[in-house]
Amino acid sequence: MLNKEIAKLLNEQLKKELYSAYLYLDIANYYADQNLSGFENWFFVQTQEERDHALLFRQYLLNNGESVILEEIAAPREKYNSFREPLVKAFEHEQYVTESINNIYKIAYSISDFRTMQFLDWFIKEQGEEEKNADDNIKKYDLFAGDPKGLYMLDSEMKARVYAPPSLVL
Repeated sequence: MLNKEIAKLLNEQLKKELYSAYLYLDIANYYADQNLSGFENWFFVQTQEERDHALLFRQYLLNNGESVILEEIAAPREKYNSFREPLVKAFEHEQYVTESINNIYKIAYSISDFRTMQFLDWFIKEQGEEEKNADDNIKKYDLFAGDPKGLYMLDSEMKARVYAPPSLVL
């Protein structure tokens, strides 16, 4: 069994990961409405990844004799005035998720919960990738999207992203 505080934080992280999936699905829908199918695809793949992250937290809790507590997830309420704004929102959200995971890790470290630390190691590496990808999307948008042809090419590049399930073994 896990320390009760760690179990609580892991359940909260599961909810944050599900919210992330919800947020990225909302962003995918925004881009679909704007006829940017590549951006839509990129965020739909991101939705699938975030759902999988939530399921990994679920399985870790269950594997350690803890109950999974599902709480209500608020609907994203973002309104975007430009194609760039969802990219910035995604980057800020990834920073928030990174901070949350780092906090759980700090607490696990403070109580010598090495098993949870090892589990979170994968997420810490993953969050580095998530933040870089989100930042790269903003940088590419800033470089290329000022020109309609550049926006078209960037949208085409984003359409090539494919879903790959996580490689973490529990």
